[in-house]
This record gives sequence, structure tokens and C-alpha cells, in this order.
Amino acid sequence: MSQLGVVKFSYLAYLSQPASDRPIYKWLNQNPVSRIVELGVGDAVRTRRMLELAVAVKSDAPIHYTGIDLFEARSVGQLQLTLKVAYRMLRALPVRSRLVPGDPYTALARVANELTGTDLLVIASDQDAKQLRRAWSLLPRMLHSTSQIFLERTTKKQPSFQPLSQDELTVLIATSRHPNRAA
Repeated sequence: MSQLGVVKFSYLAYLSQPASDRPIYKWLNQNPVSRIVELGVGDAVRTRRMLELAVAVKSDAPIHYTGIDLFEARSVGQLQLTLKVAYRMLRALPVRSRLVPGDPYTALARVANELTGTDLLVIASDQDAKQLRRAWSLLPRMLHSTSQIFLERTTKKQPSFQPLSQDELTVLIATSRHPNRAA
């Protein structure tokens, strides 16, 4: 990584706002990735930062990004980001980007088979809980043994991205297949 890259990484990992995104940036700096999937693009600032860092860490191979979001169908209280604006933002980056409109379950049901080999999965807290619960059963076909999942959780009224352990993922997948079971 160049000097500018070190400065940019230091800013992202220790000073950037929101602070909840910092664990993702720290992980990306240590782990080169080829495929990133994000459920909940938000305002796309985190997306842009993740992709810039991923390119800086792994510049020799193409990086594939898939963003799943409601875009124009977001509820009135949420930040509005159109599919067209998001696409324009991503087109400027040296990444193969794909944007899929829809809730987590519906969108993943359409594209999960095309997302095999996902290295990093980022799940924002603004996702519909019911649709996300259904979507957990689709993840095994996308992930491999070293895939990392960051799930945004709210603790002490502060959202933060936390890595999801393999045991937690197994429980979530099992409960999505058997919805009457308690987690």
C-alpha cells in the first residue's frame, strides 16, 4: 500500500464517521477480497470506502461487488438513494459492480447462485427483519470456509458492525429453515 494508502487506511480505521463502520475497514486491510456483497447500501459512503480499500489491498485481481437494497422503494423515513445515483457512484470505481433492488430474501433468491465465493458479506441494520430471517437459508450457497460476515447490531443505543461467528451463523440458518423454533 502506498503512503497515501496508509494515511487513508489510518483515517478509515481510526477516525472515520460513523465509527460503526471501522471494524469492516480494519478487516479489509488485513484480508484481500475478490467478492463483496452488501445488504443495505445506505447512502453508499461505506460502500465506496470499502471498495476503495479493497482495491488498494488487492489491486491485481478484479473485485466484484453486489449491493442489495430497496433503493427507490425505501420507506419515507429512510435516507433516499436511487438506483441510478448509486450506479453512477460505483461506476467511477475500478470494480465490477452490480446493484440488485429488493429486500434481502427476494433479491438473494434471484442472485444467490451467482454470488458463490463471497469473501465479505456486510448486513446493515436497516434490513427488514422478517425478510432477513428468511434470507439466512440462502447464504450457505454463497459463502466459503473463510468468508466473513459483518452484521450491524445496536448495543447501548449505538449501532456497530460486528463479525458473525460460524456458530451464530449456523443457528441463524437453522432457525430460518425452521421458523417456529426460537433462536
